[in-house]
Amino acid sequence: MPNSSINTIELADAWEWLLGLRHQRPCDTTITLTPNGEWQTLQTVSAEARELLDCLTPLASRPSWVVAQLGQSMDGRIATESGHSHYINGHESLVHLHRLRALVDAVVVGAGTASADNPQLTVRHVSGTHPTRVVLDPRGRIPNDLTLLRSDTAPTLLIVGPEAAQAVTPAHVQHCVLPLNASGHFNPHDVIALLADKGLPRVLVEGGGVTVSQFIEAGAVDRLHLLVAPLLIGSGRPGLKMTPIKTLESALRPPTRTFRCGDDTLFDMRLREPPT
Repeated sequence: MPNSSINTIELADAWEWLLGLRHQRPCDTTITLTPNGEWQTLQTVSAEARELLDCLTPLASRPSWVVAQLGQSMDGRIATESGHSHYINGHESLVHLHRLRALVDAVVVGAGTASADNPQLTVRHVSGTHPTRVVLDPRGRIPNDLTLLRSDTAPTLLIVGPEAAQAVTPAHVQHCVLPLNASGHFNPHDVIALLADKGLPRVLVEGGGVTVSQFIEAGAVDRLHLLVAPLLIGSGRPGLKMTPIKTLESALRPPTRTFRCGDDTLFDMRLREPPT
């Protein structure tokens, strides 16, 4: 519960205010939003609460956006060569991921990540509501015993290609068909438009690296939250993997802020300007 009975705004107060802002409901704190989208208060704010408000107010205050998230080692790996990835990042980074889930309408993963990790894609480490779980499965290859297909904890949207066989699934799973591009993948902008049409304008692209890379390269991501753990794996699966460039003049140089997540560092990169 928020600590509104004391003078200092603590982490729990800040998170409840962010949830209230995202859901447009009143919250019992003295924090307000300025016309230019920044938070303000006359109360004392703890260091942890201040970092949380600085980091997530740009997301909670807007009605639509796409944020991508990746957790990786310092040398850019998201898993070992065998696919082992639990846990590269620490507990605080996991909490941050669950906060992102609580702020979005839909969380998106590719078929490879869904099959390999069998994720729940729910909010468990913080307060908040579960987002709609979205799996991009162009060829209809995910196994039918995945948790998100069998558990009705949250609605699930399975997006498949025109030629994919549509298996019989429980009532909480909805099927949608989108066309594929020449490389056999969905156009990320088609996915975002489909979700918006279904009333899901706030989107988290959670993984894996291939899916996140495709969305970034298509210019479909507003912000990238890159969580870097202080370890070196040395080999393994890379996080971002996009079309090679010839010179550094072609490299993306987004405005970036950094925040602490326990022993990890969060890089908050603004990849495109929000709509005015």
